[in-house]
Amino acid sequence: MQKKLSAPRPLSAVNRRYFLKAAGAALVMPAIVPGSVFGQNSPSKRITLGVVGWGMQGPGNTKSFLAEADCQVVAACDLDKNHLQSAVGTINEHYGNNDCQGYHDFRELLDRTDIDAVMLAVPDHWHGILATEAAAHKKDIYGEKPLARTIAEQQAIVKAVEKNQVIWQTGSWQRSQAQFRKAAEIVRNGLIGKVTHVEVGLPAGHHDFAGTAPALIAKLSSLPEKVQDLSTVLPGTPAWELAVTLPPGELDFDTWIGPSKFEPYIKQRLHMNWRWNYNTGGGQLLDWIGHHGDIAHWGLDFDRSGPSEVEAHGIFPPANALWNTATKYRIEARYPNDITFTIAGGHPDIRSGTKWIGTDGWVWVDRGGFDASNPEWKKGKSLPEALRKVKLYESKGHQRNFLDCIKSRQPTITPVQTAHHSAIPGHLGLISMLVGRKLKWDVSTETILGDSGASDLLTRPYRAPWHMA
Repeated sequence: MQKKLSAPRPLSAVNRRYFLKAAGAALVMPAIVPGSVFGQNSPSKRITLGVVGWGMQGPGNTKSFLAEADCQVVAACDLDKNHLQSAVGTINEHYGNNDCQGYHDFRELLDRTDIDAVMLAVPDHWHGILATEAAAHKKDIYGEKPLARTIAEQQAIVKAVEKNQVIWQTGSWQRSQAQFRKAAEIVRNGLIGKVTHVEVGLPAGHHDFAGTAPALIAKLSSLPEKVQDLSTVLPGTPAWELAVTLPPGELDFDTWIGPSKFEPYIKQRLHMNWRWNYNTGGGQLLDWIGHHGDIAHWGLDFDRSGPSEVEAHGIFPPANALWNTATKYRIEARYPNDITFTIAGGHPDIRSGTKWIGTDGWVWVDRGGFDASNPEWKKGKSLPEALRKVKLYESKGHQRNFLDCIKSRQPTITPVQTAHHSAIPGHLGLISMLVGRKLKWDVSTETILGDSGASDLLTRPYRAPWHMA
């Protein structure tokens, strides 16, 4: 039977041996000398990396690190034995050896003094615990967006990273792409004049990333009332009873739920699709605010700033539905210098991507396109040098930038404070939707003013015995 993480620490070595065997990894430490032995500024050092999470982002992030000659991935961790075996197998196959060790308990991986840095790609509800623990272990961190499930957890991560002086890179990789930097530089150099309004278009609805919804819908087809949308499946109904099953033996489901409220196992709520349940994720809004919202902030030099007022409206399934995150939403926010933001998903008047509108023109950028009011701005990958009086941080690649900053001990292109502020309008927008009223936000104290009910949603209760480091 699958062993579960116990808490608090420590765990015995039995778990380690069991899961190493399950992953087919050798019970020997890799013959890699960590970079920390040579000192962080040594240009010849090889950075040793442990990866935690092998679901949606983990494999791609890891393969990018495997491609870097000065990085050695030496450990992998996942609560699903099948995922863990895939992770260890992928890493060992790349190196042609069996040096990568597999772990069920992330704390055992973090205890290894020969690991310099970690890549964290886990569901949002685990970000706070994992990131603060990694920082306490003095590991440099590549962490996914949004920074955390709540603003309070984000604040804890920022504090831990700053206290322990570790390097942080957020997976907001658009900043490492030329078209996004060019668009932001057009704004920062004043080419569109005074910015008056910003449109941030994000996805809406739910997307079955794991491809698990059709099997459940087929299973439910025997019921008199046909189910085509998992956001209509509610507790106490025959559909819910069919959706709930025992967890598979390869998954430690109790630990996977971790600090969140315990809920019955439903396959369609886990791998990749955890983001459609507010108990573990934040829906399309929180999934994407760290991309297009982040770029909007970059163009305005708002990486340490934020809105003063936020008012939002959304369309939600029932709060206890199988998938319960907002399917359509619109946020209106007021920023410094009388700049207003519209952040929306499911509204056709707000185009996907980021658009800055100024007194002298506009510029829009998305992953699939670039447009501007001045046709000259659309030429080339970068602005002409004569126009680049303000030059933004240039990254040669998101993972590459992280490794370079580990060596130099200089901030990455998306440091922890940036990730924190980029996600705040999404968090506040969700809270405004949930309480049904406008919020006033104090940027300096990071508090909601005069609204205790909304302030309660800045944090969330943790299920014992889990807590942040």
